[in-house]
Amino acid sequence: MNKTARNLTMLTDFYELTMANGYFENGMGEMISYFDMFFRSVPDDGGFAIMCGLDQMIDYMNGLSFDDDDIEYLRAKGIFSEAFLEYLKNFRFCCDVWAVPEGTPIFPGEPVVTVRGPAIQAQFVETMVLICINHQSLIATKANRIVRAAEGRPVMEFGSRRAQGCDGAIYGARAAYIAGCCGTACTISDKEMGVTALGTMAHSWIQMFDSELEAFRAYAKCYPNGTTLLVDTYNVLKSGVPNAITVFKEMRARGEKPAGIRIDSGDITYLSKRARQMLDDEGFPEVKIVASNSLDEYIIRDILVQGAKVDSFGVGERMITSKSEPVFGGVYKLVAVEKDNKIVPKIKLSENSTKITNPDFKEVWRLFDTSTGMAIADVITCRGEIIDDTKPYEIFDPEHTYKRKLLENFSAVRLLEPIFLDGGCVYERPSAYDIREYCAAQLDTIWDEVKRFEYPHKYYVDLSRQLWEKKNELLHKEYRG
Repeated sequence: MNKTARNLTMLTDFYELTMANGYFENGMGEMISYFDMFFRSVPDDGGFAIMCGLDQMIDYMNGLSFDDDDIEYLRAKGIFSEAFLEYLKNFRFCCDVWAVPEGTPIFPGEPVVTVRGPAIQAQFVETMVLICINHQSLIATKANRIVRAAEGRPVMEFGSRRAQGCDGAIYGARAAYIAGCCGTACTISDKEMGVTALGTMAHSWIQMFDSELEAFRAYAKCYPNGTTLLVDTYNVLKSGVPNAITVFKEMRARGEKPAGIRIDSGDITYLSKRARQMLDDEGFPEVKIVASNSLDEYIIRDILVQGAKVDSFGVGERMITSKSEPVFGGVYKLVAVEKDNKIVPKIKLSENSTKITNPDFKEVWRLFDTSTGMAIADVITCRGEIIDDTKPYEIFDPEHTYKRKLLENFSAVRLLEPIFLDGGCVYERPSAYDIREYCAAQLDTIWDEVKRFEYPHKYYVDLSRQLWEKKNELLHKEYRG
């Protein structure tokens, strides 16, 4: 990626630094610790989320270093020891990191990132791990809902100007593309990440000219192939579409091929039906109709049910901000430490059962039905456990252990892949296009019932018996004090 490097090391919650100093002063800085990132619920009450943001997390971890200005800033706070500041000055990232590949459907409760390393380091990266994965997974999940609502029609990401800051626009465009959008209005995302840049014109283009017809002619002259004209600056049916048809006829006479019209306001269903008829009557059945204007999955679904004649969609603010639910809610929790070369599981308790963590160094498996290729369930195991798919395997609901199912004729796939070993990146980073293709293939393994917008079927994430027993033991031990 050709971009200006930024040192984001200090983009961290301040308590990460105060805890790091505390670990250092208490001789715990090098204690090997294990942290999991996971999320507790799917945005919009959906059936699944889409993993995204790993590439930017890798950039961050590759660039971790404290410069002289950082050290002086921390020294001026007057609360950090000089020995700790010297440690930061000579800082070298040496953690091991595993993660679920981008584009993978993911579910609540399962680790999507696991970090193992010295307590200072594994704790310190929390903020940026959450920033990267929470943001892009949120936008990818929302974008895919919108793409699915379009029922195969192309969806363009048009939200840059409504995004929360430049990174929100750039990385939001990437996430939307991975989740199935055909491209973005954000040019820099194309330049730096290969996310196809698309666009037509603004209303101001048309207003700059003395007439709408003149504006259309000028645009068609500049872009004789692939011309799409915005027809709602003044009146869609009285001037916009008729003037577009006039220009399209002139283009055809010159041997050029007009591409489409875009409607950005008004009743999309009614206007698209009328516009389609007008275009067809004048001999332009191949000219496409693009709709935009504050769309989301529900509006798209409704207008298609109503018979709207729309060939593609441009979606902006409600996708790039995930307006209906703008928080992903991923968390980063300690799950184990090493003492005397042994892994000691850790658990966080809560009066709220959904906030009780799954302890230990873990693995995540996805089980597929070999006859259909569809995903059956995910299983979280202790690291080192093997799910042998050559023989029957029993899964059970950890909340209702009497609910059991014996699986046969299935395949088991590990989801967590090594990303860093001893601080060095060992992961071959795919392009945004390759991740997009992988995402589409993975989504094909998820049943349509899980993809419903309302009341989706629950996809089960189960614990292995060994992990469940370990968690149960810790629960009783900690509750007893």
